[in-house]
Amino acid sequence: MRLRALLETDALGLRLLGGQDELDRTVRGVMTTDLRDPSRYLSGGELVLTGLAWRRTPEDSEPFVRLLAGAGVAGLAAGEAELGAIPDDLVGACARHRLPLFAVHETVAFASITEYVVRQVSGERAGDLAAVVDRHRRLMTSGPAGGGPEVVLDLLGTDLDMRAWVLSPTGRRIAGAGEPLSTGAGAALAAEHLAATRGGRRAPHRVALGGTTYSLFPVRVPGHAASPGGQAGELRERALSDWLLAVEADAGEWGAPRLDLLQGVTQLIAVERDRRDAARTVRRRLAQEILELVQSGAPPAEIAARLRVAAPVLLPGRGAAPHWQIVVARVDWDGEGEPGSVAQSLLEEILVDPVAAGLESGDRIAVAHTGGEAIALVPMPAPDPTEDEDGDGEGEGTEAAGPGGLQADVLLAAVRDPLTAGLADDGRLTLGVSAPVRSAEGLRGALEEARHARRVAAARPGRVCAAGHHELASHVLLLPFVPDDVRRAFTARLLDPLRDYDRRHRAELVPTLEAFLDCDGSWTRCAARLHLHVNTLRYRVGRIEQLTGRDLSRLEDKLDFFLALRMS
Repeated sequence: MRLRALLETDALGLRLLGGQDELDRTVRGVMTTDLRDPSRYLSGGELVLTGLAWRRTPEDSEPFVRLLAGAGVAGLAAGEAELGAIPDDLVGACARHRLPLFAVHETVAFASITEYVVRQVSGERAGDLAAVVDRHRRLMTSGPAGGGPEVVLDLLGTDLDMRAWVLSPTGRRIAGAGEPLSTGAGAALAAEHLAATRGGRRAPHRVALGGTTYSLFPVRVPGHAASPGGQAGELRERALSDWLLAVEADAGEWGAPRLDLLQGVTQLIAVERDRRDAARTVRRRLAQEILELVQSGAPPAEIAARLRVAAPVLLPGRGAAPHWQIVVARVDWDGEGEPGSVAQSLLEEILVDPVAAGLESGDRIAVAHTGGEAIALVPMPAPDPTEDEDGDGEGEGTEAAGPGGLQADVLLAAVRDPLTAGLADDGRLTLGVSAPVRSAEGLRGALEEARHARRVAAARPGRVCAAGHHELASHVLLLPFVPDDVRRAFTARLLDPLRDYDRRHRAELVPTLEAFLDCDGSWTRCAARLHLHVNTLRYRVGRIEQLTGRDLSRLEDKLDFFLALRMS
C-alpha cells in the first residue's frame, strides 16, 4: 500500500505535517516504538508509530529522525496524546531528511492504525503471491518445472507467514519450507485427513495437534482413474493415494481470496505429482515385464538379462548386481468381489523410507499390478563379502531393511495408523514379504513365498496386516487354512473352561498357560517370569489340567494348547 492511502482513510484520523512529495512511498509493515534508537528492529518500508516518550529535549529529534531515515522507513506518525501537539523540532528534522510526518489524533489508538496497515499489506501480498502461483503454474504446465512446490511453499512462508508442507497419504514429507514437522506429526495429520475424507467432510479439514491448528487440503490430480465401485469406490481409493497440503493456520478464519489462493497452490502441486507419476511409468513397466517372464516360466537366462536392464534404473550408480526381494500387497473392500487398484500406489509409498523427504525418494521402487495384487521388485545392494563371511547372502538391505532384507512388521510400523484411518471400516490391506534371492532362478519361488505370506497376513485380524517369509517355516503357514468353524470349536473346547474360571475367580489361568508354554514347561523360569512361588504355579497348572482334562506333561497336549492360543 502507499502512504497516500493513509490520508484517504478518515477513520484513521491522520494529519499530514510534512513530506507531501513522498506520499507514493510503499508501506510494507508497521512498527510502534518509543526507543531512542529503534533502527536494529527496522528492515525498511515500515510506518513507524511513536508516542514521543523518547523525546526529552528538542535536540533529541534530529538523531531519532536520522536513524529512521537511514533505516529506510516509509514514514513517521507521532501521537498527540503525550505533548498535545507535535513539536516544531520534530517537524523540522523530518523535513530535512525528507521523511513524511503524520500527526495522530489523541482519540485514535495506535492499534487501529496497525490493524488497518497489516490488513492492507497482507491482502496485497496475497494478491502478489496469487500472481506468482499462477505464473508458476503456467510454466510448469507448458514446459519444464519452475522449481517445484518448494518455491511456492517458501513464498507462503515469507510473504504470508504461513508454514506449509506437502505430505504423502502416509504422512511422509514430500516438500516443505522451513522447519520440518515434529516426529510423528506428519503421520498424525495424514490419519486425520484420511479419516475426514472417508467420513465425507468437506475440505479444508481443520485439525488441532499439540496445541497447534493445521488446515489440510487434498492435492488431487485431474484424471485419476475411478475404481470399479463407481463414485463411492473412487472416493475411498483417491483418499488413499492423494497427497495433502498441511498449513499451520486455521482456515476457518480466512476469507474467500485466501482460500482460493491455497486451492491454486494445491493445483500447482498436483502438476508436480502428475509429473512424478509419469516418471514412475518406466519402473512400473520394467516390473511388469519381469513379472510376466517369472509367471510364464521363462528361462532364467532371459529373466536375468531383463534384470540386468532393470538394475541401473532401480539402483543407479551402485555397479554391482543386486539381490532382490518381492513384496505382494492387496487391498480388499467389503462387499466387492474384486480388490481395489490402489494397492500399487500404496505399496510404492510403503516401500519408501518414512523419514526420506522429497519427490525422488521412491526412485528405486518398481511395482506391477496384476490379478488384484500389487507386486514390488525391490533391489538390494549385493552384500559386501567382508561383512557376510558366513555366505548366507543376507547383506544390507534397502529402506526398512534389517540384515536379512525387508522386514514385514517394520514396513508397516510408520504407516499403520494413517492407512488404518484411510481404510476405515470397509477396507483391508494385507502384505507379504519374501526372503532375499541372489539370482533370477529364485524369483519364481520368491513370488510364491510372498503370496503365501500375504495369505497368512489376511487370516489375521486388523485393517492393516503383514507377514514375512520367516513365518512360513512353522505351523503359522497351516493355521490360516483351517476352516473357521473348526478353529472356533477347537479353541472353545480347550480355552473356554479356563476363561470362564478366570472371569469368576480372577485366577489368570490363561496368562499362566501362555507363560508356561513359552518357558518350555520350565517350572523355575515360568515362576520367575510371573513373580510366583513355584508351588503357586503348580497349583494353577493343576487347575488347568483339572478343568480341561489334559496333561501338560504330555507333548501332544502341550501342542494342542499352543495351537489353541495361536488361533484364538
